[in-house]
Amino acid sequence: MPWGLTRFHHSGQSHFVTFCCYHRHRLFTADPSCRIFESALERVRRSYRLYVYGYVVMPDHVHLLLSEPRQDTLADALKSLKQGVSRRLIGDAEHFWQKRYYDFNIRDYPQFVEKLRYIHRNPVKQGLCERPEDGDWSSFRHYATGAEGRIEIESEWTARKRERAAGRLCPAVEPPHSSQKQS
Repeated sequence: MPWGLTRFHHSGQSHFVTFCCYHRHRLFTADPSCRIFESALERVRRSYRLYVYGYVVMPDHVHLLLSEPRQDTLADALKSLKQGVSRRLIGDAEHFWQKRYYDFNIRDYPQFVEKLRYIHRNPVKQGLCERPEDGDWSSFRHYATGAEGRIEIESEWTARKRERAAGRLCPAVEPPHSSQKQS
């Protein structure tokens, strides 16, 4: 790590993380490679017991909004993620990922919202789609609709689902049909 940079692990804070493909090569342009990344992220989420709050897979880099793992360090979890993806996708190339990653500690809720919006708007900013909901490889649809994807996203949708499953929250109430009499 370069002089003067300190990573703050075990701080209890969330982390905005970015890492790039080697020499910014566009290695995530096909659906199968993006699916492999999502599967690897879900595997790391489960095995390191961390929360994924948001993500986006761009053609040449990835943004993640994560909690700290409940076991090991964030660096260990990211190493496992990057190795898992590269082993499946590297082919004949010598490198898949840049060696380092950018890690920004989230100190408060406004920063959390700022980074989550940045993640979801990145495909639009880069001209990959017109609206965040048009992007295929991000957590945006989960936040907009509660839809479940390959990766469990920690959100209010997920918390409510857990509470319902545990019987601590009333089940979703269906509004009465217009043909039913109202008292």
